[in-house]
Amino acid sequence: MKNNIVSIVIPSRNEIFLEKTVNSLLENATGEIEIIAILDGYWPVPWNVTDKRVVLLHRGTSLGMRNGITSAVKIAKGDYILKIDAHCMVDKGFDEKLKADCEENWVVIPRRKRLDSKNWCIQDVGKPDVDYEYLSFPDNPSDFGGPGLNGRIWTERILSRKDIMIDDNISFQGSCWFMHKKFFHELELMDEVNYGTFWNEAQEIGFKCLSIGGRLVTNKNTWYAHLHKGKEFGRGYNLDHSQMPIGATYTKKWMTNSAWSKQVIPFEQIIEKFMPMPGWPEDWKEIIKQIQ
Repeated sequence: MKNNIVSIVIPSRNEIFLEKTVNSLLENATGEIEIIAILDGYWPVPWNVTDKRVVLLHRGTSLGMRNGITSAVKIAKGDYILKIDAHCMVDKGFDEKLKADCEENWVVIPRRKRLDSKNWCIQDVGKPDVDYEYLSFPDNPSDFGGPGLNGRIWTERILSRKDIMIDDNISFQGSCWFMHKKFFHELELMDEVNYGTFWNEAQEIGFKCLSIGGRLVTNKNTWYAHLHKGKEFGRGYNLDHSQMPIGATYTKKWMTNSAWSKQVIPFEQIIEKFMPMPGWPEDWKEIIKQIQ
């Protein structure tokens, strides 16, 4: 029998804001939740959370983000999965708002705001909230991991579609996503063999979802605020330069419709729906054939 529990998965590696993130989730959930925090090769000190809804899954040795997410989903009690980074705060009732608009073959991304971690509040930087991202044209050798289909903030679409509260998207950051647990398994997530331990999480999820006729949508009725760590705080999961090309290279297999056996909608059709995208030339179909 289906339940309404949201299982919240938090992969974490040397995270100094994990406790604040967990407390924000506990304080702002209005439905039934559980939180599974993966402590990937470390212990958070101090740790003052005693709520019985929180499960700590400790790894003596770091096994990577994808492995952590998969391990948490395996023990999740809920029929819904929310993955969120360990340096975020959330909207009141985020869980119920996400469940209210999530079909069985949807991946839902809440509106993304910017987090002021020092004051633990939303940071106003004079830019609109992040509702959409596009995929970069894969011809830039300076991209992380080499030329790839990487997510970029799509300001023009953010402004032109600001009044559409539930809307289609082609990419996202990867710091927060929501779906039915059944759909997580249908999408065969997370594939660390082909994509590596960390890189191109959003691309794997997005392309798999869209390639079988699902919807990747932004829900602007709720939000999360995400910390861009930068140099001040550094990364929990380091960008392993031996792993990054694995994800970037495998993601480009989507261009030849050879990345996943379940795919039924071709790459060109997925891209065409969102054209024009910034940086994509008019003859992109021909160029793609040459750079694969």
